[in-house]
Amino acid sequence: MLQALRDKSSGLIAKIVLGALIFAFSFFGIESYFTGRNETWVAKVDKSEISADQFRDRFQNYRAAMLQRSNGQLDPAMLERPEVKRQVLDALIDEQLMLNANDKLGIVIPDERVRELIRSYPQFQVDGKFDEGAYRAVLAGAQRSPMQFQEQQRQALAADELRTLIGSIGVVTPREIDEHIRLRDQTRDLRTLTLPKPAEAPKVDDAQVESYYNAHLSDYMTAETVSLDYIEFDAKAVKMEETPDESVLRERYDREKARYVTPEQRLASHILITAKGGDADAQKAALAKAQQIAKSVHEGKDFAAAAKESSEDLGSKAEGGDLGWLQSGVSDAAFDAALFALKKGEISEPVLSSEGYHIIQLRDVRESKEKTFEDVKAELAKSYLESERERLFGELASKVYDQSRTDLNSLDNAAKLAGVEVQKTTQFPRTGGAGIAGNPAVLKVAFSDSVLVHGENSELLDLGGDHKAIVRLGEHKRSEQRPLDAVREEVRTHLVAEALAKTARERADGLLERLRKGEALDQLAAELKLTVADAKGTGRSAANVDSRIIGAAFKLSRPAEGKSEYGNVSLPEESYALFAVDKVTDGDVAKVDDAGREAVRNQLQAVNSMIATSEFVASLRKAAKIQIAEDRMQ
Repeated sequence: MLQALRDKSSGLIAKIVLGALIFAFSFFGIESYFTGRNETWVAKVDKSEISADQFRDRFQNYRAAMLQRSNGQLDPAMLERPEVKRQVLDALIDEQLMLNANDKLGIVIPDERVRELIRSYPQFQVDGKFDEGAYRAVLAGAQRSPMQFQEQQRQALAADELRTLIGSIGVVTPREIDEHIRLRDQTRDLRTLTLPKPAEAPKVDDAQVESYYNAHLSDYMTAETVSLDYIEFDAKAVKMEETPDESVLRERYDREKARYVTPEQRLASHILITAKGGDADAQKAALAKAQQIAKSVHEGKDFAAAAKESSEDLGSKAEGGDLGWLQSGVSDAAFDAALFALKKGEISEPVLSSEGYHIIQLRDVRESKEKTFEDVKAELAKSYLESERERLFGELASKVYDQSRTDLNSLDNAAKLAGVEVQKTTQFPRTGGAGIAGNPAVLKVAFSDSVLVHGENSELLDLGGDHKAIVRLGEHKRSEQRPLDAVREEVRTHLVAEALAKTARERADGLLERLRKGEALDQLAAELKLTVADAKGTGRSAANVDSRIIGAAFKLSRPAEGKSEYGNVSLPEESYALFAVDKVTDGDVAKVDDAGREAVRNQLQAVNSMIATSEFVASLRKAAKIQIAEDRMQ
């Protein structure tokens, strides 16, 4: 079925549309140029650069997601491998190829779709509704302007639009839906004969055991293991006064007074006019337009109505320019200065910022409020104790580590300084052991050269949750050859199992050959004193037949009228099953309602879309000039 989908996605319609899209790109020339600047890109896709910052941000997001998904079981070092970084970069390159394709094909996303997307993000909402103040505060914290963010969202929507266009090239026909239903809901009449494990175990003599052992010495080695001496300590070990002096808290209050002041807030609306193109003429035109709008609202035109009519800020336009409550430092510096220079009810003249020209209306003012020392005393005490414990623990950890570096051949003095005892692990292999030996940070250093080869104390290890540890080698047991006498029965058991499996396979293959030459399954069952199980109408997901038998049965050809197709399949513990496919009944298309057919259509369309998009990106890669700076993938 999947092969049929692949064939369909690469059929005539797909080739025509993909060819037309690629043909469009061939008319865009390649310009060569030389620059004197230091290159910092990690990859370049034609003229578009993927910066080191872009790559670093994407890689860190990927790394964090993988570590979270593994619940801390994944060694972070595994994610630092070059091939992993290259996969992340390849995904960025594919995205840039799609963005370049958007530009060349002229895909345009309406403002309304961008606005709807932005307003749907939970981080920009207060009580379930979009809040302009929260929107601007979040963007300010990320050091991005609303216009930059809007353009990024527009590009993301454009990329999705292109994927949708590509995915729609292969129309799913009613005939294809019918064929999928027939295959999906197909049933097969089966008869099965389960052959038990061979009754008699073959004899394996000592000579066979010794011969196999000598030929497979590497399979019979002991695991390399180590045991560790270690000290483990945490912030709870820090001795400190639990009731801070009030003078200390007052000093902290005075030093951090700004934290306990609710700054003045201003309820603002604005109308934004941007300079299309960014050149001098565009700036003049934008200023003239802003001045005309400012004149109209100063003369009495309703500000909200003017914003809905003329503002180019997608986030606030539909709300009449409402920006919500803003505090100093959240917005652009020029906007901020103008807003906080206004009196309640005033409207500014056009103010130029990095986004364009703003006409600002100050609708209301909330005065600054300050919490007293008594209001925040308990909070100060808690914060002080936490930070003081953290500081003291940091100092203790540093001293303990320094001591461990002074006495590289012992942990005793470091343990006394930390106020703990030196502990020991049991022997464990490179795959880890119990307790601290299962921590990835410990495993990484346990078999390192410094600890294993040179016998030194380890670095200060962070075990998470304010837990620190230092380890050193206790005992190292190298991998050694296990003597034949120690593994003789293990080897014998293996050889017996191999022989049983071979006997079972040869018996099943021989019986299958007899069936294919014309003998009846019931005849073989009678000869073997076994019972044939009927399983008529068996579907692909049937629970009453072993899934291995079902999988093998659905791979067989459709039997001719009045004939059967035969097969065999291995089962656990050296048993086998012979089976006959007597009849194939296709799924009944008439039993699937319109909703079911639509679900099938969506499923097939999704597969088509995935295949077509992958092929399209591959074609873009062939047509593009892609440069990669391997040395900058850090």
